[in-house]
Amino acid sequence: MQSSNKQIGIVKQVKRREVIRTGTTVEQMVRAIADMIVTGAILPGEKLDEISLASRFEVSRTPVREALRELGAMGLVGREPNRSAIVTNVTGSYLHSMFEAMAELEGICARLSAERMTVDERRALELEHRGSMRLVHAGAEEEYSAHNTEFHTRLYRGAHNDHVLEMVMQTRARLAPFRRAQFRLPGRLAKSYQEHDVIVTAIVRADGQAAGQAAYAHVEIVSDASAVFATPGE
Repeated sequence: MQSSNKQIGIVKQVKRREVIRTGTTVEQMVRAIADMIVTGAILPGEKLDEISLASRFEVSRTPVREALRELGAMGLVGREPNRSAIVTNVTGSYLHSMFEAMAELEGICARLSAERMTVDERRALELEHRGSMRLVHAGAEEEYSAHNTEFHTRLYRGAHNDHVLEMVMQTRARLAPFRRAQFRLPGRLAKSYQEHDVIVTAIVRADGQAAGQAAYAHVEIVSDASAVFATPGE
């Protein structure tokens, strides 16, 4: 996953965008801080002071501590006892290893979904997918990102395997900031839609092998797109 000069330029443009989305819930804080870390608004090694964050988000320090714990579980923040949280490096190699696992899990989910989804589940997946085209045309990154989360959740649940669902949801939580960030790259919304289309077509046809291969390939592409937001190094 090597970054070209063009990719570096794209990342710099992304960093200049406004990514702060304040809120009062832990989930909102986790999302906002994670996006700032991934896009470089907050750099590796920077301290995350509880008091400053509480003031910024207009909350008490209790939800800030919970948000920092969740960010730590995602691998974005490190913390030693009685010390401030510090933004950690997420290297390209480690990010690749997570996406590699995710590709395998999503491939399994898509294959099982093609084999096990009910008629109503297939119809709902297809309708939601078709409806997202308007978001692509509008260039609605935030809205498409929300759709993307729901689309993949349907895919995971459609496998009707609770253990696989638990594993894939845990892995997705670690990768969520990077999967959101990819939609800021030029042309990524349209490409994502096309990749989803191949998966949906295979599932509707109950072609498990094709669905699994399409989902695996999709995550590999997402991995490459997200790599520009990782820290270079081993």
